[in-house]
Amino acid sequence: MSTVKTGEPVLLSGNEAVAYGALAAGARFYAGYPITPSSEIAEVMARELPLVGGKFIQMEDEMASLGAVIGASLTGLKSFTATSGPGFSLMQEHVGFAAMAEVPCVVIDVMRGGPSTGLPTKTSQADVMQAKYGSHGDYPSVALVPSSVLECFTLTVKAFNISEKYRVPVVLLSDEIVGHMREKVVLPSQDEVEVVDRIKPTVPPEWYQHYQDSITGVSPMANFGEGYRFHVTGLTHDVYGFPTEKPSEISALLEKFKNKEIHNSRDLTMVEEFCMEDAKICIFAYGSVARSARMAVKILRQCGVKAGMLRPMIVWPFPKIPVENMLERANLVIVPEMNVGQLRKEVERLSNAQDKIHGINVLDPTFITAEQIVDKVRDLRAKNRRTGEYIIG
Repeated sequence: MSTVKTGEPVLLSGNEAVAYGALAAGARFYAGYPITPSSEIAEVMARELPLVGGKFIQMEDEMASLGAVIGASLTGLKSFTATSGPGFSLMQEHVGFAAMAEVPCVVIDVMRGGPSTGLPTKTSQADVMQAKYGSHGDYPSVALVPSSVLECFTLTVKAFNISEKYRVPVVLLSDEIVGHMREKVVLPSQDEVEVVDRIKPTVPPEWYQHYQDSITGVSPMANFGEGYRFHVTGLTHDVYGFPTEKPSEISALLEKFKNKEIHNSRDLTMVEEFCMEDAKICIFAYGSVARSARMAVKILRQCGVKAGMLRPMIVWPFPKIPVENMLERANLVIVPEMNVGQLRKEVERLSNAQDKIHGINVLDPTFITAEQIVDKVRDLRAKNRRTGEYIIG
């Protein structure tokens, strides 16, 4: 049993909550390499995994870490690693391999300032596009973004469930602020946690196809050592896993990857709406910045401004329908991010009126405050009044 208490208040950091969420989801293997600001996750797993019969191993680098995670997952263990931007960059070859081989695994990326070594102890949100496009080729990308300590627990569980359900690598995009801040939380008991396991084959071993086609894009998965024979490769492959160059088999494989997102979009969309019922000024924010955005909405509401917040908890696949609904209703959209505007560009891509979308982009190690967001809204309202336009709210 885990040493953390459930059902009563405990004081945890976001990184600690991630570790306990992984345990609750059934994770039994961790391979990683220490890196600020994620190292606390490895520390907790080193202590807790042996208590539940799991395995912890410190690897020589981040590439080897995700390689070991993939290998452990193929044997049937729910497996994960944790890192930050530089380590995540090194893992991208194996992210692509896990996607091609359809191996469930989870990568926790506690974002910090970059590029390269950057600012190891400072926060950032600059890994968002890397979580989507870090490896080459077309493959299903899933990334979840917590904004509280409790969500570090619940969304880690969700990340494992999605990974196991759809046989995809899943990224949890935390950041230094969320990872290191401490909050009082009440963790659910194990009986209250929904745990999803990979679909097992129901056919005899001689009939088994490790990558059989399906309308949902998800194939049942046998584990090594269970009597089922299959081949695993990073090459394009047929339904048995053997390399192929046949156009029909390659097209079927890549269509299968695409269908994982298309046919399961409802399950892969997760947003929070705050005061959005009558909002004309909308703040689109995620991660730690969403905490400032929520406070900004409260301040603006107290001043009579009809403000609201749309917060994606899953950023990839991008929540197209909720964002389109927001753009249809809003006269002004503010996208605060600790990067050059990585998700703002995605919002703009869905809009026919890009002039109503404005970013707040902080590139230094300071945090975006509620006051900065409020000041931005006031400046834009004043500017619109001077030009003869008026933003309702």
